[in-house]
Amino acid sequence: MKKSVYDLTKEDWNTLFPIALVDHHPEWKTIYKQEKKRIVDRIGKAIILRIEHFGSTAIPAIKAKPYIDIIIEVSHHHLFDEQLIKNVEALGYSYFKVPEREGIDAYMSFGKGYTLEGEKEQIFHIHMCTKDNYMWRQVEFRDYLNNHLARAKAYEALKIAAASKFKNDRGSYVLSKTDFINDTLAMIDKEKKSTK
Repeated sequence: MKKSVYDLTKEDWNTLFPIALVDHHPEWKTIYKQEKKRIVDRIGKAIILRIEHFGSTAIPAIKAKPYIDIIIEVSHHHLFDEQLIKNVEALGYSYFKVPEREGIDAYMSFGKGYTLEGEKEQIFHIHMCTKDNYMWRQVEFRDYLNNHLARAKAYEALKIAAASKFKNDRGSYVLSKTDFINDTLAMIDKEKKSTK
């Protein structure tokens, strides 16, 4: 019998937590701010060098999975620190190490709100990494879509199609967005060069 989220297989995750997009909810911003305060109060400003809300719930113009994605910058010294992991777990999170992959360094990941019966609570994801981790480009992606409505709507259309096609395949859903995200990041880089 499965006793925790650590016992779930890939197939369990796909069945229990299907991809479902909803209209933007303005309260997501408030939910993020409340959770940010809990995290900062527990972990401390000396360890948390930067904290941001990213992902689709941070882009008001588009539909999103109702998950609050949070990215936290820590020093190399605190990356994978056991006491830091315990402090985040004390806030109700489960810890997962994200291994190095395709140019992205390994980092700490935490999830909260998942139950063995399927999601019943607000789901939060924390991505905790150093400032040089490629994951920080997700904040640039968020900002670009918030400033370019047409691009945001194109991303929303892609997500809707992917959610329909890959409702019970989280991995394929994520992969289906990769080219769009990379193309957008290339657009950002091109704009940066043209303004220098």
